[in-house]
Amino acid sequence: MSAFERYLTLWVALAMIAGIAIGSVAPALISAIAAAEVASVNLVVAVLIWAMVYPMMVGVDPASLGRVVRQPKGLAITLAVNWLIKPFTMAALAVLFFEGVFADLIAPADAQQYIAGLILLGAAPCTAMVFVWSQLTRGDESYTLLQVSVNDVVLVFAFAPIVAFLLGVTDISVPWETLVLSVVLFVALPLGAGVLTRLRLGRAERIAAFQARVKPWSVIGLIATVMILFGLQGQVILDRPQVIALIAVPILIQSYGIFAVAYAAAYLWRLPHRIAAPCALIGTSNFFELAVAVAVSLFGLNSGAALATVVGVLVEVPVMLSLVAFANRSRRRFA
Repeated sequence: MSAFERYLTLWVALAMIAGIAIGSVAPALISAIAAAEVASVNLVVAVLIWAMVYPMMVGVDPASLGRVVRQPKGLAITLAVNWLIKPFTMAALAVLFFEGVFADLIAPADAQQYIAGLILLGAAPCTAMVFVWSQLTRGDESYTLLQVSVNDVVLVFAFAPIVAFLLGVTDISVPWETLVLSVVLFVALPLGAGVLTRLRLGRAERIAAFQARVKPWSVIGLIATVMILFGLQGQVILDRPQVIALIAVPILIQSYGIFAVAYAAAYLWRLPHRIAAPCALIGTSNFFELAVAVAVSLFGLNSGAALATVVGVLVEVPVMLSLVAFANRSRRRFA
Protein backbone atom coordinates (compact mmCIF):
# COMPACT_ATOMS: atom_id res chain seq x y z
CA MET A 1 0.00 0.00 0.00
CA SER A 2 1.12 3.55 -0.67
CA ALA A 3 1.59 5.98 2.23
CA PHE A 4 -1.56 7.74 1.06
CA GLU A 5 -3.65 4.56 1.41
CA ARG A 6 -1.92 3.44 4.61
CA TYR A 7 -2.95 6.61 6.45
CA LEU A 8 -6.46 6.71 5.05
CA THR A 9 -8.02 7.01 8.52
CA LEU A 10 -5.98 10.15 9.19
CA TRP A 11 -7.03 11.74 5.89
CA VAL A 12 -10.68 10.95 6.62
CA ALA A 13 -10.38 12.52 10.09
CA LEU A 14 -8.87 15.65 8.55
CA ALA A 15 -11.65 15.67 5.93
CA MET A 16 -14.27 15.57 8.70
CA ILE A 17 -12.67 18.56 10.44
CA ALA A 18 -12.27 20.42 7.14
CA GLY A 19 -15.90 19.75 6.23
CA ILE A 20 -17.17 21.17 9.51
CA ALA A 21 -14.91 24.21 9.09
CA ILE A 22 -16.07 24.84 5.52
CA GLY A 23 -19.69 24.50 6.61
CA SER A 24 -19.10 27.24 9.20
CA VAL A 25 -17.04 29.73 7.18
CA ALA A 26 -18.53 29.20 3.70
CA PRO A 27 -22.23 28.43 4.18
CA ALA A 28 -23.05 29.75 0.68
CA LEU A 29 -20.83 27.11 -0.91
CA ILE A 30 -22.40 24.36 1.17
CA SER A 31 -25.88 25.64 0.32
CA ALA A 32 -25.03 25.47 -3.39
CA ILE A 33 -23.85 21.87 -3.02
CA ALA A 34 -26.96 20.98 -1.01
CA ALA A 35 -29.19 22.49 -3.70
CA ALA A 36 -27.77 20.13 -6.35
CA GLU A 37 -30.19 17.39 -5.37
CA VAL A 38 -32.63 15.17 -7.23
CA ALA A 39 -35.02 12.81 -5.41
CA SER A 40 -33.09 13.26 -2.13
CA VAL A 41 -29.86 12.16 -3.85
CA ASN A 42 -27.15 14.82 -3.81
CA LEU A 43 -25.66 14.89 -7.30
CA VAL A 44 -22.22 16.13 -6.17
CA VAL A 45 -21.94 13.28 -3.69
CA ALA A 46 -23.34 10.91 -6.31
CA VAL A 47 -20.54 11.77 -8.75
CA LEU A 48 -17.91 11.16 -6.06
CA ILE A 49 -19.48 7.84 -5.03
CA TRP A 50 -19.59 6.86 -8.70
CA ALA A 51 -15.86 7.57 -8.89
CA MET A 52 -15.32 5.35 -5.84
CA VAL A 53 -17.39 2.47 -7.20
CA TYR A 54 -16.11 2.46 -10.81
CA PRO A 55 -12.60 1.05 -10.09
CA MET A 56 -14.13 -1.99 -8.42
CA MET A 57 -16.65 -2.51 -11.20
CA VAL A 58 -13.76 -2.80 -13.66
CA GLY A 59 -12.81 -5.93 -11.72
CA VAL A 60 -16.24 -7.54 -12.16
CA ASP A 61 -15.94 -10.34 -14.70
CA PRO A 62 -19.43 -10.97 -16.18
CA ALA A 63 -18.42 -14.53 -17.00
CA SER A 64 -17.82 -15.23 -13.30
CA LEU A 65 -21.34 -14.30 -12.17
CA GLY A 66 -22.59 -17.79 -12.96
CA ARG A 67 -19.90 -19.22 -10.70
CA VAL A 68 -20.69 -17.01 -7.71
CA VAL A 69 -24.37 -17.98 -7.86
CA ARG A 70 -23.25 -21.47 -6.95
CA GLN A 71 -21.81 -20.18 -3.65
CA PRO A 72 -24.97 -19.41 -1.65
CA LYS A 73 -23.52 -19.26 1.87
CA GLY A 74 -22.35 -15.65 1.80
CA LEU A 75 -25.61 -14.53 0.23
CA ALA A 76 -27.62 -16.41 2.86
CA ILE A 77 -25.71 -14.69 5.70
CA THR A 78 -26.18 -11.27 4.12
CA LEU A 79 -29.92 -11.70 3.66
CA ALA A 80 -30.47 -13.17 7.13
CA VAL A 81 -28.52 -10.39 8.87
CA ASN A 82 -30.03 -7.56 6.81
CA TRP A 83 -33.67 -8.58 6.98
CA LEU A 84 -34.17 -10.97 9.92
CA ILE A 85 -31.81 -9.41 12.48
CA LYS A 86 -30.70 -5.86 11.76
CA PRO A 87 -34.02 -3.94 11.64
CA PHE A 88 -35.28 -5.52 14.85
CA THR A 89 -32.07 -5.17 16.87
CA MET A 90 -31.84 -1.51 15.83
CA ALA A 91 -35.40 -0.93 16.99
CA ALA A 92 -34.69 -2.71 20.29
CA LEU A 93 -31.54 -0.66 20.92
CA ALA A 94 -33.34 2.58 20.06
CA VAL A 95 -36.11 1.84 22.57
CA LEU A 96 -33.64 0.66 25.20
CA PHE A 97 -31.61 3.85 25.10
CA PHE A 98 -34.23 6.53 24.44
CA GLU A 99 -36.97 5.11 26.63
CA GLY A 100 -34.57 3.77 29.25
CA VAL A 101 -30.94 4.79 29.52
CA PHE A 102 -31.36 8.33 28.15
CA ALA A 103 -34.93 8.89 29.40
CA ASP A 104 -33.88 11.63 31.84
CA LEU A 105 -31.84 13.47 29.21
CA ILE A 106 -34.33 13.61 26.32
CA ALA A 107 -37.92 14.87 26.19
CA PRO A 108 -40.35 11.97 25.50
CA ALA A 109 -41.56 13.49 22.22
CA ASP A 110 -38.00 13.91 20.97
CA ALA A 111 -37.13 10.40 22.08
CA GLN A 112 -39.90 8.94 19.90
CA GLN A 113 -38.58 10.90 16.93
CA TYR A 114 -35.06 9.59 17.42
CA ILE A 115 -36.37 6.04 17.75
CA ALA A 116 -38.23 6.43 14.45
CA GLY A 117 -35.12 7.70 12.68
CA LEU A 118 -33.01 4.83 13.99
CA ILE A 119 -35.62 2.31 12.84
CA LEU A 120 -35.47 3.79 9.33
CA LEU A 121 -31.68 3.43 9.34
CA GLY A 122 -31.84 -0.16 10.53
CA ALA A 123 -34.27 -1.15 7.79
CA ALA A 124 -32.21 0.36 4.95
CA PRO A 125 -29.03 -1.67 4.26
CA CYS A 126 -26.38 -0.06 2.09
CA THR A 127 -26.06 -0.13 -1.69
CA ALA A 128 -23.31 2.15 -2.96
CA MET A 129 -20.60 2.39 -0.33
CA VAL A 130 -20.43 -1.40 0.05
CA PHE A 131 -18.37 -1.52 -3.14
CA VAL A 132 -15.83 0.83 -1.56
CA TRP A 133 -15.52 -1.21 1.64
CA SER A 134 -15.28 -4.41 -0.41
CA GLN A 135 -12.48 -2.96 -2.48
CA LEU A 136 -10.57 -1.89 0.65
CA THR A 137 -10.74 -5.47 1.98
CA ARG A 138 -9.85 -7.02 -1.39
CA GLY A 139 -13.29 -8.55 -1.66
CA ASP A 140 -14.57 -10.62 -4.58
CA GLU A 141 -15.98 -7.98 -6.95
CA SER A 142 -18.42 -10.31 -8.69
CA TYR A 143 -19.76 -11.78 -5.47
CA THR A 144 -20.17 -8.32 -3.92
CA LEU A 145 -22.17 -7.25 -6.96
CA LEU A 146 -24.40 -10.31 -6.58
CA GLN A 147 -24.97 -9.62 -2.88
CA VAL A 148 -25.83 -5.96 -3.47
CA SER A 149 -28.11 -6.75 -6.41
CA VAL A 150 -30.13 -9.37 -4.51
CA ASN A 151 -30.27 -7.09 -1.50
CA ASP A 152 -31.72 -4.29 -3.64
CA VAL A 153 -34.44 -6.60 -4.94
CA VAL A 154 -35.40 -7.58 -1.38
CA LEU A 155 -35.29 -3.91 -0.35
CA VAL A 156 -38.00 -3.05 -2.87
CA PHE A 157 -40.43 -5.49 -1.27
CA ALA A 158 -39.36 -5.63 2.39
CA PHE A 159 -38.47 -2.06 3.40
CA ALA A 160 -41.98 -0.59 3.66
CA PRO A 161 -43.61 -3.56 5.50
CA ILE A 162 -40.79 -3.78 8.05
CA VAL A 163 -40.81 -0.02 8.72
CA ALA A 164 -44.61 0.00 8.93
CA PHE A 165 -44.52 -2.85 11.45
CA LEU A 166 -41.81 -1.33 13.65
CA LEU A 167 -43.17 2.22 13.55
CA GLY A 168 -46.80 1.23 13.77
CA VAL A 169 -47.50 3.44 10.75
CA THR A 170 -49.37 1.84 7.88
CA ASP A 171 -49.15 4.60 5.26
CA ILE A 172 -45.41 4.35 4.55
CA SER A 173 -44.70 5.96 1.20
CA VAL A 174 -41.49 4.57 -0.26
CA PRO A 175 -39.74 7.27 -2.35
CA TRP A 176 -39.34 5.12 -5.44
CA GLU A 177 -37.53 7.86 -7.31
CA THR A 178 -34.79 7.87 -4.65
CA LEU A 179 -34.53 4.09 -4.69
CA VAL A 180 -34.43 3.77 -8.48
CA LEU A 181 -32.07 6.72 -8.99
CA SER A 182 -29.64 5.39 -6.38
CA VAL A 183 -29.55 1.92 -7.94
CA VAL A 184 -29.02 3.37 -11.41
CA LEU A 185 -26.33 5.85 -10.31
CA PHE A 186 -24.42 3.62 -7.91
CA VAL A 187 -24.82 0.14 -9.43
CA ALA A 188 -26.07 0.08 -13.03
CA LEU A 189 -24.02 2.92 -14.55
CA PRO A 190 -20.68 2.05 -12.88
CA LEU A 191 -21.20 -1.62 -13.78
CA GLY A 192 -21.88 -0.74 -17.41
CA ALA A 193 -18.81 1.50 -17.51
CA GLY A 194 -16.71 -1.24 -15.91
CA VAL A 195 -17.84 -3.88 -18.41
CA LEU A 196 -17.12 -1.55 -21.35
CA THR A 197 -13.68 -0.79 -19.90
CA ARG A 198 -12.88 -4.51 -19.61
CA LEU A 199 -13.94 -5.09 -23.22
CA ARG A 200 -11.78 -2.21 -24.40
CA LEU A 201 -8.71 -3.29 -22.41
CA GLY A 202 -9.00 -6.96 -23.34
CA ARG A 203 -6.19 -8.86 -21.63
CA ALA A 204 -6.26 -9.58 -17.88
CA GLU A 205 -2.88 -7.95 -17.24
CA ARG A 206 -4.02 -4.71 -18.88
CA ILE A 207 -7.19 -4.75 -16.75
CA ALA A 208 -5.15 -5.25 -13.57
CA ALA A 209 -2.77 -2.43 -14.52
CA PHE A 210 -5.69 -0.09 -15.23
CA GLN A 211 -7.29 -0.93 -11.87
CA ALA A 212 -4.04 -0.09 -10.11
CA ARG A 213 -3.96 3.31 -11.83
CA VAL A 214 -7.55 4.30 -10.99
CA LYS A 215 -7.67 2.89 -7.45
CA PRO A 216 -6.17 6.05 -5.83
CA TRP A 217 -9.02 8.08 -7.30
CA SER A 218 -11.44 5.86 -5.41
CA VAL A 219 -9.76 6.84 -2.14
CA ILE A 220 -9.70 10.52 -3.15
CA GLY A 221 -13.42 10.29 -3.90
CA LEU A 222 -14.04 8.81 -0.44
CA ILE A 223 -12.17 11.66 1.28
CA ALA A 224 -13.96 14.32 -0.77
CA THR A 225 -17.33 12.69 -0.02
CA VAL A 226 -16.62 12.72 3.72
CA MET A 227 -15.67 16.39 3.58
CA ILE A 228 -18.88 17.33 1.76
CA LEU A 229 -21.11 15.24 4.05
CA PHE A 230 -19.64 16.82 7.16
CA GLY A 231 -19.82 20.24 5.52
CA LEU A 232 -23.52 19.75 4.82
CA GLN A 233 -24.14 18.84 8.47
CA GLY A 234 -21.45 21.02 10.06
CA GLN A 235 -23.86 23.47 11.66
CA VAL A 236 -25.97 20.67 13.11
CA ILE A 237 -22.87 19.14 14.68
CA LEU A 238 -21.84 22.46 16.24
CA ASP A 239 -25.36 23.36 17.42
CA ARG A 240 -26.38 20.00 18.94
CA PRO A 241 -23.25 17.98 19.82
CA GLN A 242 -24.78 16.36 22.92
CA VAL A 243 -27.83 15.06 21.07
CA ILE A 244 -25.67 13.74 18.23
CA ALA A 245 -23.48 11.90 20.74
CA LEU A 246 -26.55 10.28 22.33
CA ILE A 247 -27.97 9.18 18.98
CA ALA A 248 -24.59 7.80 17.96
CA VAL A 249 -24.44 5.38 20.91
CA PRO A 250 -27.05 2.83 19.70
CA ILE A 251 -25.80 3.21 16.12
CA LEU A 252 -22.26 2.29 17.19
CA ILE A 253 -23.42 -0.70 19.22
CA GLN A 254 -25.61 -1.87 16.34
CA SER A 255 -22.85 -1.46 13.75
CA TYR A 256 -20.19 -3.38 15.63
CA GLY A 257 -22.69 -5.98 16.82
CA ILE A 258 -24.08 -6.70 13.35
CA PHE A 259 -20.58 -6.95 11.91
CA ALA A 260 -19.59 -9.39 14.66
CA VAL A 261 -22.60 -11.63 13.98
CA ALA A 262 -22.11 -11.73 10.21
CA TYR A 263 -18.32 -12.04 10.33
CA ALA A 264 -18.46 -14.82 12.93
CA ALA A 265 -21.09 -16.69 10.90
CA ALA A 266 -18.91 -16.42 7.80
CA TYR A 267 -15.91 -17.71 9.75
CA LEU A 268 -17.80 -20.64 11.26
CA TRP A 269 -19.24 -21.50 7.86
CA ARG A 270 -15.69 -21.45 6.47
CA LEU A 271 -16.22 -18.82 3.82
CA PRO A 272 -13.11 -17.39 2.15
CA HIS A 273 -12.17 -13.91 3.33
CA ARG A 274 -12.86 -12.28 -0.04
CA ILE A 275 -16.54 -13.21 0.46
CA ALA A 276 -16.74 -13.04 4.26
CA ALA A 277 -15.55 -9.43 4.61
CA PRO A 278 -18.02 -7.82 2.13
CA CYS A 279 -20.74 -10.13 3.47
CA ALA A 280 -20.33 -8.66 6.97
CA LEU A 281 -19.83 -5.07 5.78
CA ILE A 282 -23.03 -4.97 3.71
CA GLY A 283 -25.21 -5.43 6.79
CA THR A 284 -23.20 -2.97 8.84
CA SER A 285 -23.56 0.08 6.61
CA ASN A 286 -26.79 1.87 5.72
CA PHE A 287 -28.64 3.21 2.67
CA PHE A 288 -28.73 6.68 4.20
CA GLU A 289 -30.25 8.42 1.15
CA LEU A 290 -33.36 6.26 1.46
CA ALA A 291 -33.54 6.60 5.26
CA VAL A 292 -33.21 10.40 5.14
CA ALA A 293 -35.78 10.70 2.36
CA VAL A 294 -38.39 8.63 4.20
CA ALA A 295 -37.72 10.44 7.50
CA VAL A 296 -38.25 13.82 5.84
CA SER A 297 -41.42 12.69 4.06
CA LEU A 298 -42.94 11.15 7.21
CA PHE A 299 -41.80 13.53 9.93
CA GLY A 300 -40.47 16.70 8.27
CA LEU A 301 -37.11 18.21 7.43
CA ASN A 302 -36.42 19.56 10.92
CA SER A 303 -37.69 16.52 12.81
CA GLY A 304 -35.74 14.43 15.27
CA ALA A 305 -36.21 11.42 12.98
CA ALA A 306 -34.44 13.23 10.14
CA LEU A 307 -31.65 14.24 12.52
CA ALA A 308 -31.17 10.62 13.63
CA THR A 309 -30.76 9.46 10.03
CA VAL A 310 -28.21 12.23 9.44
CA VAL A 311 -26.21 11.06 12.47
CA GLY A 312 -26.11 7.66 10.81
CA VAL A 313 -24.36 9.31 7.85
CA LEU A 314 -21.80 10.99 10.10
CA VAL A 315 -21.03 7.85 12.10
CA GLU A 316 -20.84 5.43 9.19
CA VAL A 317 -17.51 6.30 7.55
CA PRO A 318 -15.31 6.22 10.69
CA VAL A 319 -17.02 3.03 11.88
CA MET A 320 -16.67 1.31 8.52
CA LEU A 321 -12.99 2.26 8.25
CA SER A 322 -12.34 0.68 11.64
CA LEU A 323 -14.13 -2.49 10.55
CA VAL A 324 -12.21 -2.56 7.26
CA ALA A 325 -8.98 -2.36 9.27
CA PHE A 326 -10.12 -5.21 11.54
CA ALA A 327 -11.16 -7.35 8.58
CA ASN A 328 -7.78 -6.84 6.91
CA ARG A 329 -5.88 -7.71 10.09
CA SER A 330 -7.91 -10.91 10.59
CA ARG A 331 -7.60 -12.11 6.98
CA ARG A 332 -5.20 -14.96 7.83
CA ARG A 333 -7.73 -16.58 10.16
CA PHE A 334 -9.93 -17.48 7.21
CA ALA A 335 -9.54 -20.39 4.86
